[in-house]
Amino acid sequence: MKQEIIIPEDVEAEINQNNLTLKGKEGENIREFNLNGISLEKKDKKIIISCEKATKKEKRMINTSTAHIKNMIKGVQKKFEYKLKICSSHFPMNVKVDGNNVIVKNFLGEKVDRKVELPKNIEIKIEKDMVTILSTNKELAGQAAANLEKVTKIRGRDRRVFQDGIYILNKSGKEI
Repeated sequence: MKQEIIIPEDVEAEINQNNLTLKGKEGENIREFNLNGISLEKKDKKIIISCEKATKKEKRMINTSTAHIKNMIKGVQKKFEYKLKICSSHFPMNVKVDGNNVIVKNFLGEKVDRKVELPKNIEIKIEKDMVTILSTNKELAGQAAANLEKVTKIRGRDRRVFQDGIYILNKSGKEI
């Protein structure tokens, strides 16, 4: 089985053993692939993932790796963007960025601040009640958005009444 991925003109690719580095106008993406028995190589303007006698498991690994590489290419061309909304009906909630931490103050009137540590390759912007997360890596951007949503999860109260929190609106261009 063999999969070919065409590298666009504005993207540079470099393969070093199992590491793939892509550079584009938005930045760079580095990923290590654990491909047992599967070869990853670059020829001309193509990345080729192949295996001579592929089993079902190896075919799945090839298809998954192809999807990851396509997402990496999209990320270095145009950053992935996640949008979240800050909702506070009972108590005015304050959200601010401190280095690579996000601090949520006065969530449901709590005196103790809630903190979320974000990955290093993430850009975050907070404007009034909207939070925007940008990254060349789709997985990091999605995880950062999920961590922000999770830190304001309400437990032990009626969700129909207490609707405060930070909620994901857009996942990399897809409306939710």
